[in-house]
Amino acid sequence: MSRKDYLFTSESVSEGHPDKICDYISDTIVDAFLSADPEARIAVETLATTNKVVLAGEVRGKNAPSHDEMEALAREAVKKIGYEQDGFHWKNMDVEVLVHAQSADIAQGVDSGDDKEEGAGDQGIMFGYAVNETSSLMPAPIHYSHAILRKLAEARHAGKVDGLRPDMKTQLSVRYKDGKPVGVETLVLSTQHDEGLSQEDVTAIVMPYIQAALPDGWISKETETFINPTGQFIIGGPDGDAGLTGRKIIVDTYGGAAPHGGGAFSGKDPTKVDRSAAYAARYLAKNIVAAGLAERCTIQLSYAIGVAKPLSVYIDTHGTSLVDNSRLENAVVKVMDLTPKGIRTHLGLNKPIYARTAAYGHFGRTPADDGGFSWEKTDLVEALKAAV
Repeated sequence: MSRKDYLFTSESVSEGHPDKICDYISDTIVDAFLSADPEARIAVETLATTNKVVLAGEVRGKNAPSHDEMEALAREAVKKIGYEQDGFHWKNMDVEVLVHAQSADIAQGVDSGDDKEEGAGDQGIMFGYAVNETSSLMPAPIHYSHAILRKLAEARHAGKVDGLRPDMKTQLSVRYKDGKPVGVETLVLSTQHDEGLSQEDVTAIVMPYIQAALPDGWISKETETFINPTGQFIIGGPDGDAGLTGRKIIVDTYGGAAPHGGGAFSGKDPTKVDRSAAYAARYLAKNIVAAGLAERCTIQLSYAIGVAKPLSVYIDTHGTSLVDNSRLENAVVKVMDLTPKGIRTHLGLNKPIYARTAAYGHFGRTPADDGGFSWEKTDLVEALKAAV
């Protein structure tokens, strides 16, 4: 029997965290290639350290951005985040572009032909998850961790707060009673700030935004709160710690509340099932929960490089469904084509919609009119009900 009363902890990091800077630059490059050619192939990684950014990877596409254009995109991405400090400045940093053409061996395995469908861009396993404990059908600890940092970032960009800099992270330990989240047991928030601000000053700045992001009553006198627990946080961003694309995959997904296949999302075009199939798995899991077919749902998909159809489809509703899991497995393959091309077509993924995913989670977001976060729609509810 599953536990009903427990603590669960998740963390989030802001757009100014060194790893998230790298995710944002990589996905900005992805968007630029897809804008020029919706069928482009991109796998671009970013490294950031003190006043240095390195782009590396392989690409293919018509009208592809040049190395100089990729450098300009990296600078613009860092500028948008807000880095203008001595150790990391969008204008003064050195940018090295080491991006080359895609391997012919990979291309021949992935591309479609007269005698084969378009195959998966790599082997791998991908997971999707949904749970009915928040309006976004996301686990509460990661949902509210993201919400806190989003509110602080929006206030910083709007000039509503003075003294805060881009690098932030937060962590929530949420108390569950009878299987439902009821409040915050422990809150940790660290934010980069200007010199001269005390720990008390930073606490006074951030607490109203923390309170606004959480449900009423979730912060109580019993909540342990740690704001900048080291005392000060002035040196931040890549000047304080190197960053790499793809190092925050648990922050990007479900905060540890669900399994993860291990593949990162950022810097990859949607033929890479690391990205597109993880989006599809979330989409299906969310629609199953939204349809009332389960209170909680985990989906696993697996693929082989060059092979179109998934090797396996696995669903676990954790004892929260009256429908047998095998029936749900049969239903999802009826309502959605889970080949790489089928996923991209169904969700409209061959668009420049990825830079916005780089911070505050790829899941639990609001679908946009231009196709962004299409995997968060719940438009399969009726089809799934009919299929089971």
